[in-house]
Amino acid sequence: MIWPMEPRPARHAAPVSRGSAAGFTLIEVIVTLAVLSITLALIVGHKPPWSSALGLRGIAAELASGLRLARSEAILRNRPITFELDLAGHRYRVGTATARQLPERLRIALLTIDGEQRNGNTGDIRFNSDGSSTGGRITIGDGAQSMAVGVEWLSGRVSIANMPQGTR
Repeated sequence: MIWPMEPRPARHAAPVSRGSAAGFTLIEVIVTLAVLSITLALIVGHKPPWSSALGLRGIAAELASGLRLARSEAILRNRPITFELDLAGHRYRVGTATARQLPERLRIALLTIDGEQRNGNTGDIRFNSDGSSTGGRITIGDGAQSMAVGVEWLSGRVSIANMPQGTR
């Protein structure tokens, strides 16, 4: 059932006074944008200071990860895989992958068997299909401290250690 409704009288809005308009002036908008721009420039331009210890640990972890990848690939593919280190160019490569760049400010040294050192600037650590390796040690330093990434020849195990100052 439908109930009839009586129409309601229309309400009329009160007239709006245009004497003082709400909003922002052009100068207020420009000042606000200028303050926001300066704040953004300060935040984006701020770089935290280089932490020598954290940076060196990160690079040592990156090298150890590359060495572990080479060992895993050698086992997986059932053939030897090399971890190539270019001391002069501050680069390393696992197998045939793209070379990865290391920071130029680092001092890098490679200790491995004579057969894996091609010249004074390049050398390899080779991983065999059974997980063993030629062994070796990569030492990195930034002047303040040094770290060593070692590879055991029998098991191919990769480890990272802090080095006493003055040790190579």
